[in-house]
Amino acid sequence: MNKSTSLSVPVLPLWLVWGFAVYFFGFWLGAYPVLNNNEGLYAEIPREMLASGDWRHWIIPHLNGLAYMEKPPLLYWLTALFMGIFGQSEWVIRLVPALSGLGCVGLILWFAKSVARPQSGRMAALIFVSGLGVTAMARVLMFDMLLTVFLMTAVMAAYLYTEKRKRKHLYLAAVALGLALLAKGFVALILFSAVLGVYLVLRATSFRDILEGIGLWLDWRAIAVFLLVAAPWHIVAAATEPIFAWFYFINEHVLRFLGKREPHDYYAGAWWYYLPRVVIFLFPWSFLLPVLLFVRRLIPADKRLHLFLLAGWLMPLLFFSVSSAKANYYLVTVMPLMAMQIAFWLEEKGYGGKAAIVFPSALLMALFAAVAYWGWGQAASASAEVFAFGMGRNEFIGWVGLIFLCASFLVMLIALIWPKAGVSTFVLIPVLCLPLLLNVAAGMDEKVSTRALVQWTQQALPQHEAVLYRVFEQQSSLPFYLQRVVRIVDIRSNDLYWGNKLHKNSVAIDDLSFADLLAERKVALLVLKEDLADFQNKPYAKKLTKTKESGDTLVFSN
Repeated sequence: MNKSTSLSVPVLPLWLVWGFAVYFFGFWLGAYPVLNNNEGLYAEIPREMLASGDWRHWIIPHLNGLAYMEKPPLLYWLTALFMGIFGQSEWVIRLVPALSGLGCVGLILWFAKSVARPQSGRMAALIFVSGLGVTAMARVLMFDMLLTVFLMTAVMAAYLYTEKRKRKHLYLAAVALGLALLAKGFVALILFSAVLGVYLVLRATSFRDILEGIGLWLDWRAIAVFLLVAAPWHIVAAATEPIFAWFYFINEHVLRFLGKREPHDYYAGAWWYYLPRVVIFLFPWSFLLPVLLFVRRLIPADKRLHLFLLAGWLMPLLFFSVSSAKANYYLVTVMPLMAMQIAFWLEEKGYGGKAAIVFPSALLMALFAAVAYWGWGQAASASAEVFAFGMGRNEFIGWVGLIFLCASFLVMLIALIWPKAGVSTFVLIPVLCLPLLLNVAAGMDEKVSTRALVQWTQQALPQHEAVLYRVFEQQSSLPFYLQRVVRIVDIRSNDLYWGNKLHKNSVAIDDLSFADLLAERKVALLVLKEDLADFQNKPYAKKLTKTKESGDTLVFSN
């Protein structure tokens, strides 16, 4: 290795890698309330499991008192377990994704050591934990980080079994794949098969090699282990709820992929939907990619290993791109192997020398300078509403741009002055970014959650029953904070669509039933601003008085 490249070779102690991982995934985990939409849904289901006293709720999950069969139950089970141990607070419900993220760090370090690349594995772990998208996904209750840790365990063990033929790796892959299936459904089996299948083809020198590779996985004992983990819940669920088999296997998997699922409550983007989002998920490390395209390789690459890593992140990316259902959070599944390939590539190219420090730093400084210029330029014409730290939104953006402009310059100076740090100094940018983002999220309480609204109603209207008007998802944290199921008038909910349709219930009430309810007791009706015009045309609207406005929600009471 020549002098120019050796200047930027990072030396990362293991304790430092784990320290950053705990910081990014654990620091101030309860800073913000349970978020409406997805997090509110997935926090309420385990709460109801614990409160129900009915074993069937642990088989067929219930959301706001109605059957909710869209996803398998592993995330709910684990979250309910933590709730039972530590209580039902914000940081507790996020333990599963946070611990799953830490599990991915352990996997990266283990796999890198198994392929004799321990130092680049530490760099990969650093890239993974500090990527903007990964940090966000490890701090919100959703399925994807749990899926990622088990799917990556299965995929990495599959590679090691294919190359080293040790049966422990085969059984590890079988158990992990079964758990991945329980984490998010049959997408785990599809992605695993796609990655392994493509890798077997890419590594083969003949058709016989492909057949031999496939034959390795037709092991009845491994298949039995997989079924032992994955099958029991599916069997019991099908026996408990007659429509489960059609709903879960056909509606939620086949029809969702084809874009024909009922109801159609997901986003369908263009084929390139994920390409710019990969850059955001990897930020700031994605700024290293352009310079590495032009840096000479100094260390021979392991061709098979790179083919595996390429298949490991490219096949899921292609699958999600082809699918009609698209969402930003799907991308987290490709991040561990993508981070590893970048880190291995960095090591093989001597970490890029000074160019890998100066050029990305200059790009970042230009980006943040533009952000600062835009923010301050728009500040004068913006609303005077306080956004964060006593500032309006655009003024805040301007200051953030300036702070990170200076941080990018400081990163470059440290890396050039302290060669042992090298490109790892870019981690300082997300280190500074995290507390700023958490403070912003904490300050948006009324806009992203119903926590403040529930606290107000319990103090100002303690005798009133909180009832939702039409929409559930945009106020989905309400039952979690009320600690009870919430009735909904004239329901228009996609997530409660099937639960309401399948069984007679007292959760969804019509206008006549609500009018009767008003005559019987005190009610606080929560109406979204977008539904205000429709609400005002209801005959019972004149019996209610507006008493509170919180974010996008209006409260009317009798």
